[in-house]
Amino acid sequence: MDQQQQLAMVQQMRQNVVGTDAALQPSSTYAVTVEEVMIPTTKGDARVLVYTPNRDHSAPLPVFFNMHGGGFILGQAEMDDPWCRLIADRADCVVVNIDYRLAPEHKFPTAVHECYDVVKWVHDNPESFSVNPSLFAIGGHSAGGNLAAAVCLLNQQRGSELPIVLQVIDYAVLDIATDPAEKPSYEVAIPADIARTFNAMYLETPQDAHDPLASPVLATSLQGLPEVLIITAEKDSLAQEARTYAARLEESGVKVTHKEYKGAAHGFTHFGDLQIAEDAWYRMSDKIREAFSK
Repeated sequence: MDQQQQLAMVQQMRQNVVGTDAALQPSSTYAVTVEEVMIPTTKGDARVLVYTPNRDHSAPLPVFFNMHGGGFILGQAEMDDPWCRLIADRADCVVVNIDYRLAPEHKFPTAVHECYDVVKWVHDNPESFSVNPSLFAIGGHSAGGNLAAAVCLLNQQRGSELPIVLQVIDYAVLDIATDPAEKPSYEVAIPADIARTFNAMYLETPQDAHDPLASPVLATSLQGLPEVLIITAEKDSLAQEARTYAARLEESGVKVTHKEYKGAAHGFTHFGDLQIAEDAWYRMSDKIREAFSK
C-alpha cells in the first residue's frame, strides 16, 4: 500500500471512528478550567489542552502529561477530555493533554519527539502555567501509553533532564516488532490484520519496529526509569507484552504497580462498564497524587 492509499484509508477511518459522545463519561463533574495552547516543538507547534483545578493554591502545581490512544493514526486530545478533568481535580495537578501528530502523515518517531518537546518546554517555561517544574508525571492509553514509555526512555537516553516521577501505561502496545498474529488472541481483542496495518502506517521502515522508542519492551537498559503504574485488560492481545515490560522494569529496580482488570477488553477505560472504567481512572489519579506527594 503506497502513501496515497494509506492516507485515503486513514481519512475514511477517521470519518467513521466512534465519536467522543458515544464514549464513557465520569459519573461526577469536576471543577477545572481548560485552555487550548500551542507549544513550540522541533516538529512544529503542538496543540495541547491544559486543565487547572478551580481551587486556591499556595504553591505551583505539579504536572501530568496525557496522550490519547488511537493506534498512532486515529484520535485526538478531546477523547480524554472528561478524564483529564477527573485527574486534574483528584490528583490536584495541572494536566497537559497533548494532541500529538498522527501517522501516516507523521511517522515514527515524530510523535515521540513532539511529546518529549512539550514536556521539555513546560519544564523550561513553568511560569506559563504556574506549575512546579520539578514534579512531572506522564501517561497514556493504548498508543499513548507507548508514547509515555518512549518519552521516559528518551529522557533516560538524554541523562534524565526531565523530572518525571511516574509513568502511567494503560493497556499500551509496547512491542511493535512482533507480528500481531503471534500475540494472544481473544474474540474482543483488536484483530491482528488491523493491528498490523496500524503498525505499518506508524513506522517509516520495518526496521524501526526494533527501536526501543517504538517497542519499549526491547530496550536494553531500563535502569533509572521512573516509577510506573501499568494497567492491563485480561482480554487484550497487548496485555502479555505489558506484563513482560512490568517484569523487566522490576528486575531493573524500578518500582512497579500492575493492575489487571479481569474480563476487560482493550479500551475499557473509554468504552465498556463505567464502574470498572472509573476504578481504573481513580487508581491512576490516586497514584499520580501519591507520586507528587512524596
